[in-house]
Amino acid sequence: MSNKNFGFGTQIRKSPYFDSTVKWGATGFSVYNHMYIPRDFGSPEQNFWNLIEKAILCDVAVERQVEITGPDAYRFTQLLTPRDLSKLAIGQCKYVLIINNEGGILNDPVLLRLAENHFWLSLADSDVLLWAQGVAVNSGLNVQIKEPDVSPLQLQGPTSGEIMVKLFGENIKDLKYYWLREYDLDGIPLIVSRTGWSSELGYEIYLRDGSKGNQLYEKIMQAGKNHGLQPGHTSSIRRIEGGMLSYHADADINTNPFELGLDRLISLDSDINFVGKNALQKIKQKGITRKQVGIEIDCEPLKGPNTTFWKISKDNMEIGKITSAVYSPRLKKNIALAMVSVEQSELGNKFKVSTNEGTFGCTVVEKPFYDPKKKIASN
Repeated sequence: MSNKNFGFGTQIRKSPYFDSTVKWGATGFSVYNHMYIPRDFGSPEQNFWNLIEKAILCDVAVERQVEITGPDAYRFTQLLTPRDLSKLAIGQCKYVLIINNEGGILNDPVLLRLAENHFWLSLADSDVLLWAQGVAVNSGLNVQIKEPDVSPLQLQGPTSGEIMVKLFGENIKDLKYYWLREYDLDGIPLIVSRTGWSSELGYEIYLRDGSKGNQLYEKIMQAGKNHGLQPGHTSSIRRIEGGMLSYHADADINTNPFELGLDRLISLDSDINFVGKNALQKIKQKGITRKQVGIEIDCEPLKGPNTTFWKISKDNMEIGKITSAVYSPRLKKNIALAMVSVEQSELGNKFKVSTNEGTFGCTVVEKPFYDPKKKIASN
């Protein structure tokens, strides 16, 4: 593409990898956390096969970090999330929820603990930096909260381990699932974690100096040349197969964790204090009225992911909505995540769904749709 200026103005930030992604074939971008993210490297289906057969490198600098430091950083971080952090070791990561005072989900980041009182929240798309700074104001805790110069890349797929060995040496093989390490790669300061938004074996490489973005991107692509590495973007197909949430689609400020079956991330029985605890206790006591389920849609392969919520109905009554839908070329099925009324959430239930291609039958099925125990990513 000859037009290298995708800009709408300086208020939307470019990633440190922007020039490299355009050079390697990015032709379309969307905006996430007030920043461009490459979303088009050609066929999404080919991107999926590249991911599950070899490896892809994704610019996810839009996963902005909220950095929490200071003498009370641990106490404050615990205040932000209902997940019990008492066993979170230095060098460990955890998937957490950030909850508001009504029990609504504000974000579902990965939390990284870099030191005793040094944390990063690696964010989905929402303004948690402002939320955290607001919570800090009246917390009485001594913390500093800012967005550091940190921009992640995701290297994901079955050959990602071999590429990492080439870059960092054999000892990278010892890095356990959801743990992190600090590295200096030829003068480029990094944090590397064994995490990612793909349900495949993968790593996130957090650049700590934005001026070295293109240098790092090119170095990784070079290291992956003989391992089938392709430039790519996070795969909607794979993340829906894996039942992974996309914030604003499958969850939002009006969604509570129990509706998503995320009770394991909520510690109501301990004496830890966190924002929204009373609200979550009341919701649990009262019970939920709707629940997230997996759905198979009985129609020709969908031409792409849904761009609006699709209405689900039974006997002409609306009972829920499809939040994320896609055709899986591996499963040869149209699969979706949906929010339906709890009394309609049993496996095998059949409904109608109104898509932009017509109205079709659909069935409630088990989720995740593929590798439910996450063995691929965690082994």
